[in-house]
Amino acid sequence: MKLDIDAFNKKRAAAFNQHKNILKKLSKGQTLLCEQCNKPLQLDLNGKDKNKGLVSCVKGCTSIELELG
Repeated sequence: MKLDIDAFNKKRAAAFNQHKNILKKLSKGQTLLCEQCNKPLQLDLNGKDKNKGLVSCVKGCTSIELELG
């Protein structure tokens, strides 16, 4: 099985850009819905670890951990 590095890098870059856009919109106060359950996504910057933030939905379908510093 051959690993296609270019395809992997493109998928990774697309996911990074999607996450970045989600963060921009949530930080501006826009409401975004989870793609799985259609519940609102929440941005939490006040978690246990001050160097990390979390974007998630109530059900936990979406969970994006952020490094803040």
